[in-house]
Amino acid sequence: MNKSRLEAFSDGVIAIIITIMVLEIKVPHGEEWKDLLPLYPTVLSYIISFIYVGIYWCNHHHLLHTVKKVGPGIMWSNMHLLFWLSLIPFATAWMGDNHFAPHTLILYALLLMMCGVAFTILQQVIIKCHPSYDPAMVNVLKQQRKKALISVGLYILAIPMAFYSAVLSGSLFVLVAIIWLVPDRNIARVLEKESD
Repeated sequence: MNKSRLEAFSDGVIAIIITIMVLEIKVPHGEEWKDLLPLYPTVLSYIISFIYVGIYWCNHHHLLHTVKKVGPGIMWSNMHLLFWLSLIPFATAWMGDNHFAPHTLILYALLLMMCGVAFTILQQVIIKCHPSYDPAMVNVLKQQRKKALISVGLYILAIPMAFYSAVLSGSLFVLVAIIWLVPDRNIARVLEKESD
């Protein structure tokens, strides 16, 4: 399979995920600013999820730039990631509609954890499918794995925290997003050196 087909399919799925999430924000029946206030949990959950989907899209884009050939392992690992990402609109809507109740936060944490695990699996499959990778690229991808382990730890911590404080639990989601917000520029640097 051509790498551009994999990218185009993934981009399409991610675009649909964002579209589904925004459609969950219902227009209020009033015309005053105060009529928007009941929407704040839905809008807040949308913003958090939009940022997460954007982070995955950016990091996925950079990761696929390292791929030289696409085999079945990469295709199925990518589908595994898209499966978990496709559940984000459901978890987002449940969390927003229920004002960040503990069980909704727990589901959201578990879902984000599975997305992170799936992304790490995709990374590992890509490395395995490219035994001739530059050692510098392998090192960069291993460094990302450390960030992934920290993220999983914070998601696990967010689960019991949900019973004590929605703000603290949600703050851990924000912290993980900050960790991943800027895609790793080291991938681009290694690719530039390889092309020289």
